[in-house]
Amino acid sequence: MSEGLKNMGKAFRSKREEMNLTLKEVENATSIRIVYLQAIEEGRVDQFLSNAYALGFIRQYSAFLGYEHDRLSKDFPDALKFPSEKQDFAYGIGTLEMRGAPHGGVRWLPNLLWGIAAVLIAICAWYFAKFVGVF
Repeated sequence: MSEGLKNMGKAFRSKREEMNLTLKEVENATSIRIVYLQAIEEGRVDQFLSNAYALGFIRQYSAFLGYEHDRLSKDFPDALKFPSEKQDFAYGIGTLEMRGAPHGGVRWLPNLLWGIAAVLIAICAWYFAKFVGVF
């Protein structure tokens, strides 16, 4: 936790309280969960799944509070610099394989059944028109 994050979080909290808003109201307006809003206000970015989420939520929350991004960067320069995190990609055998249909059955069978039904309806219509004398 950096000191800049704590200071930024305190500034966000005081701005929110100055606007007479509860965390629930901010959650409803920004769609950021209260847990993450509290983490931002307390300067705890370790609560987030990744630094990208933390940065995105901070930007969204700051825009909601009326902070400009340039001003935020000037007022809290070290707050938005997160340590780089190692990306763990699990590419393995089978990740690029073609997957079958979710139902795992024959896909052409329903189309065949509908085709047969259409042909039967056409034959019945011809039979009634020709021999029953509808026309």
